[in-house]
Amino acid sequence: MAARSAPSCHLRLEWVYGYRGHQCRNNLYYTAAKEIVYFVAGVGVVYSPREHRQKFYRGHSDDIISLALHPERVLVATGQVGKEPYICVWDSYTVQTISVLKDVHTHGIACLAFDLDGQRLVSVGLDSKNAVCVWDWKRGKMLSTAPGHTDRIFDISWDLYQPNKLVSCGVKHIKFWSLCGNALTPKRGVFGKTGDLQTILCLACARDELTYSGALSGDIYVWKGINLIRTIQGAHTAGIFSMNACEEGFATGGRDGCIRLWDLTFKPITVIDLRETDQGYKGLSVRSVCWRGDHILVGTQDSEIFEIVVHERKKPFLIMQGHCEGELWALAIHPTKPLAVTGSDDRSVRIWSLVDHALIARCNMEEPIRCAAVNVDGIHLALGMKDGSFTVLRVRDMTEVVHIKDRKEAIHELKYSPDGTYLAVGCNDSSVDIYGVSQRYKKMGECVGSLSFITHLDWSSDSRYLQTNDGNGKRLFYRMPGGKEVTNKDETKGVHWASWTCVSGLEVNGIWPKYSDINDINSVDGNYIGQVLVTADDYGIVKLFRYPCLRKGAKFRKYIGHSAHVTNVRWSHDHQWVISIGGADHAVFQWRFIPERKLKDALHIAPQESLADSNSDESDSDLSDVPELDSEIEQETQLTYRRQVYKEDLPQLKEQYKEKQKSGTSKRRERAPGNSIRLHFVHGYRGYDCRSNLFYTQIGEIVYHVAAVGVIYNRQQNTQRFYLGHDDDILCLAIHPVKDYVATGQVGRDPSIHIWDTETIKPLSILKGYHQYGVCAVDFSADGKRLASVGIDESHTVVLWDWKKGEKLSIARGSKDKIFVVKMNPYVPDKLITAGIKHMKFWRRAGGGLVGRKGYIGTLGKNETMMCAVYGWTEEMAFSGTSTGDVCIWRDIFLVKTVKAHDGPVFSMHALEKGFVTGGKDGVVALWDDSFERCLKTYAVKRAALAPGSKGLLLEDNPSIRAISLGHGHILVGTKNGEILEVDKSGPITLLVQGHMEGEVWGLATHPYLPICATVSDDKTLRIWDLSPSHCMLAVRKLKKGGRCCCFSPDGKALAVGLCDGSFLMANADTLEDLVSFHHRKDIISDIRFSPGSGKYLAVASHDSFVDIYNVMSSKRVGICKGATSCITHIDWDIRGKLLQVNTGAKEQLFFEAPRGKRQTIPRMEVEKIGWASWTSVLGLCCEGIWPVIGEVTDITASCLTHDKMVLATGDDLGFVKLFRYPAKGKFGKFKRYVAHSTQVTNVRWTYDDSMLVTLGGADMSLMVWTNEMEGSREKRPCDSEESDTGSEEDGGYDSDVTRENEISYTIRALSTNIRPMFGIKPHLQQKEPSIDERQGIVRPPVSRAPPQPEKLQTNNVGKKKRPIEDLMLELVFGYRGRDCRNNVHYLNDGDDIIYHTASIGILHNVATGTQSFYQEHNDDILCLTVNQHPKFINIVATGQVGDSADMSPTAPSVHIWDAVNKQTLAILRCYHSKGVCSVSFSATGKLLLSVGLDPEHTVTIWRWQEGAKIASKAGHNQRIFVAEFRPDSDSQFVSVGVKHVKFWTLAGRALLSKKGLLSTLEDARMQTMLAVAFGANNLTFTGTISGDVCVWKDHILCRVVARAHNGPVFAMYTTLRDGLIVTGGKERPSKEGGAVKLWDQELRRCRAFRLETGQVTDCVRSVCRGRGKILVGTRNAEIIEVGEKNAACNILVNGHVDGPIWGLATHPSRDFFLSAAEDGTVRLWDIADKKMLNKVNLGHAARTVCYSPEGDMVAIGMKNGEFIILLVSSLKIWGKKRDRRCAIHDIRFSPDCRFLAVGSSENSVDFYDLSLGPTLNRTSYCKDIPSFVIQMDFSADSRYLQVSTGCYKRHVYEVPSGRHLTDQAAIDRITWATWTSILGSEVMGIWSRHAEKADVNCACVSHSGISLVTGDDFGMVKLFDFPCPEKFAKHKRFLGHSPHVTNIRFTSGDRHVISAGGDDCSLFVWKCVHTPH
Repeated sequence: MAARSAPSCHLRLEWVYGYRGHQCRNNLYYTAAKEIVYFVAGVGVVYSPREHRQKFYRGHSDDIISLALHPERVLVATGQVGKEPYICVWDSYTVQTISVLKDVHTHGIACLAFDLDGQRLVSVGLDSKNAVCVWDWKRGKMLSTAPGHTDRIFDISWDLYQPNKLVSCGVKHIKFWSLCGNALTPKRGVFGKTGDLQTILCLACARDELTYSGALSGDIYVWKGINLIRTIQGAHTAGIFSMNACEEGFATGGRDGCIRLWDLTFKPITVIDLRETDQGYKGLSVRSVCWRGDHILVGTQDSEIFEIVVHERKKPFLIMQGHCEGELWALAIHPTKPLAVTGSDDRSVRIWSLVDHALIARCNMEEPIRCAAVNVDGIHLALGMKDGSFTVLRVRDMTEVVHIKDRKEAIHELKYSPDGTYLAVGCNDSSVDIYGVSQRYKKMGECVGSLSFITHLDWSSDSRYLQTNDGNGKRLFYRMPGGKEVTNKDETKGVHWASWTCVSGLEVNGIWPKYSDINDINSVDGNYIGQVLVTADDYGIVKLFRYPCLRKGAKFRKYIGHSAHVTNVRWSHDHQWVISIGGADHAVFQWRFIPERKLKDALHIAPQESLADSNSDESDSDLSDVPELDSEIEQETQLTYRRQVYKEDLPQLKEQYKEKQKSGTSKRRERAPGNSIRLHFVHGYRGYDCRSNLFYTQIGEIVYHVAAVGVIYNRQQNTQRFYLGHDDDILCLAIHPVKDYVATGQVGRDPSIHIWDTETIKPLSILKGYHQYGVCAVDFSADGKRLASVGIDESHTVVLWDWKKGEKLSIARGSKDKIFVVKMNPYVPDKLITAGIKHMKFWRRAGGGLVGRKGYIGTLGKNETMMCAVYGWTEEMAFSGTSTGDVCIWRDIFLVKTVKAHDGPVFSMHALEKGFVTGGKDGVVALWDDSFERCLKTYAVKRAALAPGSKGLLLEDNPSIRAISLGHGHILVGTKNGEILEVDKSGPITLLVQGHMEGEVWGLATHPYLPICATVSDDKTLRIWDLSPSHCMLAVRKLKKGGRCCCFSPDGKALAVGLCDGSFLMANADTLEDLVSFHHRKDIISDIRFSPGSGKYLAVASHDSFVDIYNVMSSKRVGICKGATSCITHIDWDIRGKLLQVNTGAKEQLFFEAPRGKRQTIPRMEVEKIGWASWTSVLGLCCEGIWPVIGEVTDITASCLTHDKMVLATGDDLGFVKLFRYPAKGKFGKFKRYVAHSTQVTNVRWTYDDSMLVTLGGADMSLMVWTNEMEGSREKRPCDSEESDTGSEEDGGYDSDVTRENEISYTIRALSTNIRPMFGIKPHLQQKEPSIDERQGIVRPPVSRAPPQPEKLQTNNVGKKKRPIEDLMLELVFGYRGRDCRNNVHYLNDGDDIIYHTASIGILHNVATGTQSFYQEHNDDILCLTVNQHPKFINIVATGQVGDSADMSPTAPSVHIWDAVNKQTLAILRCYHSKGVCSVSFSATGKLLLSVGLDPEHTVTIWRWQEGAKIASKAGHNQRIFVAEFRPDSDSQFVSVGVKHVKFWTLAGRALLSKKGLLSTLEDARMQTMLAVAFGANNLTFTGTISGDVCVWKDHILCRVVARAHNGPVFAMYTTLRDGLIVTGGKERPSKEGGAVKLWDQELRRCRAFRLETGQVTDCVRSVCRGRGKILVGTRNAEIIEVGEKNAACNILVNGHVDGPIWGLATHPSRDFFLSAAEDGTVRLWDIADKKMLNKVNLGHAARTVCYSPEGDMVAIGMKNGEFIILLVSSLKIWGKKRDRRCAIHDIRFSPDCRFLAVGSSENSVDFYDLSLGPTLNRTSYCKDIPSFVIQMDFSADSRYLQVSTGCYKRHVYEVPSGRHLTDQAAIDRITWATWTSILGSEVMGIWSRHAEKADVNCACVSHSGISLVTGDDFGMVKLFDFPCPEKFAKHKRFLGHSPHVTNIRFTSGDRHVISAGGDDCSLFVWKCVHTPH
């Protein structure tokens, strides 16, 4: 049965015929060594033309489709297809992997490009968004990604002349990208009128922002910046597939078969038409071209590679050729010569020389070829065709002999008989025809037994039989030549087959996996002489098996290279080679066969490295023939560590259950208990399934782990300290080389690794995100900077970390089977080994991946399971311990020798300075010399060897040793039995720590008057532990069976123990000897209790659901309690010993009378009145509160009440120990919770004096001792607990401003909808009405004799030459976003400037002059702003904006970091905060930036902003977070505040740890909504609340409250770094002593208040900042005020409207003033020259429109309530007012002659008032039949007409004052208008954009010169057009800055400025007009 092992011979890839020309471009280059690099199938090929030699890169696992060459031309990057495709960067010289980039793309990698210096690589994916990704490839790190385009991208390139710029092109687009921070931002190329919008196939970048691109039409498009500037027509006659830039110029290659060379300015040099050359043919299409010097490489669609020497361009040299498109199925081998014949769907048949590696003949047939065969004499070649015919050719000259067509379906297989007389032809219609060769192929017979298509045929050696395989997997036999089926099995038994190519049959059973019935093996071929079989399958794998292989699931060696299915495989005639052919990759692979005897020499040519798991040389069925695994290892491999519920799931579960329980109790709950407990000592060590997890620290303490606790044990003082950062089982532990830091890995859904300091016990870094279920091995590198870890997921992922930064460096799949150990090479930090079940692998880092090579065992042994491994004295040497007791010695990857070291597995080994120490299952510690030649000394761990003073007892001799460590003159040993021993070099052994062994521990009892306790466990031991400072095991006794419960008698003399088999015994408590035992039950005894007092009765509860009562003195059973429906879980006696309380598994609480056991019913209320001797019940009213919110997923397993009946301790399934106040009535009581146990806590007990709590962990086998710290007695130390599950139901307080900020939903501009309720068809979609002339069919002559049309618009500056406006520059902004943003006004430049924001612009405002400059790079509203305080980053500002979904596209939310002075963008961070970024903060060093999102999780993210790298991110809170700020002195600590929330965060590596603020220490403190935060020294934090209090926190504990610091919410707080003083700002009414701004001392004890003299009823401060002697305040009312600290004087720097939209806007007819009217009920007068607000009038109602009279002496204001007012400008007195309408007035206009006032309203009306009649304002008339509400109105220049635009997109003209509707279009066309503000009319048709489905143009205004037009729209854009613009979609310039909805826009007098008014942003923008020069 030799098939049990893989064959010991080997295949080596020697040559690949083919090149991938189809569907790929630009994939052929010269390397620096003048070799040629390209790819075919899944192999990268480096071909040396000089030596005619190929090298192969085989790191890919699927088809390669893209390739890029590094600028130095040695390294190559290739990208593949697949579900999880990756990129490999490899060296073309050594063909070794340098880096692997993975985990980002899906589907495949379409394009790759290196940048100029080769540091960065860009890749494009094949996913639906065609993601573009930039990599730092050396580190394997992704720098940035963005969606590329909605359609395919064909080429991408870095701009080699501008840093951080890229260009991509593809289907109908070209995009120009810039990379800033982590943001890739594209701009689409503008084709304009220069060229057609079409698909661009390739591109090259040149100097001066020029880009050359090849288009589908064959033209070359030349781009400057993003604009198309010219085209080179007809460069090729069809698509240009490839463009290559070199020093001399550019080469292009196209579908027309031409190569063109161009110089550097793209002037043509020469053209080479390949179709016209010797080798050319019709339809030749160039896919790739590379020009170097005088050589040009060309790759074609049909898999040829040509090399052209420029001066002999007519004679291209054919370097490589292969089959073209279409599947390749036919393969035949010449019987006597080293030739192979292939035939393909491309209709060609080709003959290859296997010696010369060349094509020697080809012939084209009429039909696609599917199979081939050569006759025995080598003369005839038969080809089977797809159409059912077959053709026979002469091999010599490829001339046809016969062509026969007898069948209609494809011929899939044909073979000549061994004697050369017959040809058997198998067809897809299930028949085989037999033809006679010498009879000119006359048909001789037919075989028709199959029901499915014929797949394989073989002749017997004597040519008398034929065997066939068909598509059903049936194997049939026929007699030849007649074709009769042989049904008698015996007849074919002894037949010898001439060839074996069938896939079914006894001899090849082994090629099929054991349990699968799939037929994915396409071809096999047997080599009888070498006794090997080669197979080819659908997965691209070629395998070698032993032949014959009879048993299913045989071992094999496998080889990858082909991409998808390998269709055929054959041995060459002399068995020197194997030829395999690929169906889809149409490549022919030639493998050299290396028989066993030559293998040794061959192997030292490095074995192939694997990235893909597939070239592992063993089969998948590795374990079929394993020698018995050792029982311990067997047990361990069965452990899965999966949990039903992971701790990570708890928050979500709680949320879900909370939803269900909303109706639950809402009473004000009692508080958590005052007592707390502290972990004091843990008995136990995790040895049963972990190894090498025990070390000495620097100072000689011992560090190890048990349950979820990292333990540091001081052996001198016998004390322990604990690391409690984990929340589930720790599975591994490693120590840093300096021995001060420790890394521990735990179980979890997304398990974490903690690196912590053994001195301070603080976490330094937490690593997570790449493992699943758990981390089972970790190891530090020798320099301590890196850490390797292994997960317990299916593929045992191996990860290499830079642990301080928390960065994953590299990742790889480890092995299918369990890995036990990972070790980093102490000499080379990039190398490591992993060892495990049948697994020893040597890895080296390659960028983001790891490349692994299996250890090569050779003939020295078999593949063993490795339990431990270490490196030796050189980087080459490694040693591993096996499960059979050997030590294997490795050099490089080769096994050199094995040494027998132990009986049974070697579990642990440790390298010393000069030698090694090993420990095994045999309980022996062995010391070895440095080469494992001699064993220097052994120590057996035996009781006899225990030192005289050693505490504790060794349970058994020679326990299995699981961990060994050396140091401080001792050997430290950890055993499987949970003991830690110290072996002195001279021999004596000291026992340090011990715990229970494997098996659950349930039984626990504390002594009635001594500090000792007893435990009993499934490990069949009963143990007594000392709880006093000696902390040792006092006694142990082995039991026949495991035990589940125990109890001391009241006098402490006897100990009762209940066992798992239903028996129980009573033992003497001192000697543990039996007193008496009973066996009355079959099931587990679950609880046992002596009655109180004299202990007369013993109650024994069992899982049989009975409680038996025994009389202790007479040892008789006296009563049985019946009536429980399920197993009994807990029992308690009352004080009198008369009543038993019983809990059952069905959650029943029952009562029985003792001693008879009669059942009693006691009302629930009465239960607590009874005096109970003990309370361990988990049911009943008194402990209803202990059941958690998620009671359905978790059980409370145990409880115990203190003797003073104050505190109830509980243990539950999730490993939590909790303390509640007793009685815990009402649901979901408040508690304190402690994590140390990992899974269920099985029992809890208080000691006799309540001084300690003892808890047992079931599965973690640990006994934990906690000290009870009474209320008041303890120093204020933060308890490690977290408070209760349910957040208190009390609301956090209410304030309208807070509610509004919390509930606001931000829309992004691109999605904004119209602000006016318009209806109807948009102007650009309306059908144009024919004019009267057209209706009458009159054709006017082109030159009309009619008088010329009058001007459209009366112009003011007639006589001057009109100068069009060519640009608008933002000059001033009146507005500040204070209404819903905070902390967003700051001083810069020592208080000379202030910085703030409104809409989407950042504003730098000079305090002295009022001049402003702007940061305008945001593409949507800014929500937050902060300034970097570090002197190294002076004037650096970060702003966060609104965004859409977090898909990294340009509309995703982002943070911009920019320089406030020169407005340079330093970084853009696209974030995963969907909706927007609401808070940003810089760290103390200024290098880190914190951002908070508006997404549902309110994610908190930390960035290294200069690199654009995200360091850490975590969900912040389920409700809104308002502010998060770094502590001013820290880079790792910050605080977040929000709705009922304050959290204290620490950044550890890449992990964010948070602690909720604890209120417990203050009476009546409740969690309110927190709004602001500030900091003080000594870790003090101040938070401002919604009620006006300020909370003061020490660490994360509330230590006092500054009550009513303000009368309303405290919205803003600022910490001054210079002197530590704190400024607070709140919402309050001004009063004598109070003020909305207060300045406090460092501890918030004293303060000084400042009043803001704004005249408001309440001041609401939203932002405060403190500079030199000044406080800067931003208010809710959009004012920015500077307050002097000395004199409290207020200076208002910035004013703005409070609420928007600002609907009304009017500019003064002659001066640079303008008016604005808004929803906030004010009209304000602004001065542009002085840059300030001159005046404001409070109207008491929202204003909608405002207008100056033509002279500028009166102002008319229209109100929302239908009233209008006329004011005199000089005195601001009301001249008249009137209210004739109930609805809003939308526009109001004075006629140019000042006689009429027109008032347009939303009641579909325009009213006319005659002003000459005085201020009575009686309506004279109105316009009738207006179809909808009025938007804008304009008078004609002669005051006779009024044009009205309405809400249904219709414009009407009316006569004034009659109000008659004018319909004659010709008359309307002749009107000259005084002003034009209409958005409707044919003159302004061009202002409507294509994208206005939902959004509208809101306003327009024509300049006074009458030739320019500005508009404002719902997208927040201001656009500049020429007037008139009757053509649709007119050209324009856009100006961004406003939030959505620009509501109004006007030119000022003289067209000097444009004013635009914002809807959402309540801001006024003043734009300076730039006129074209004369």
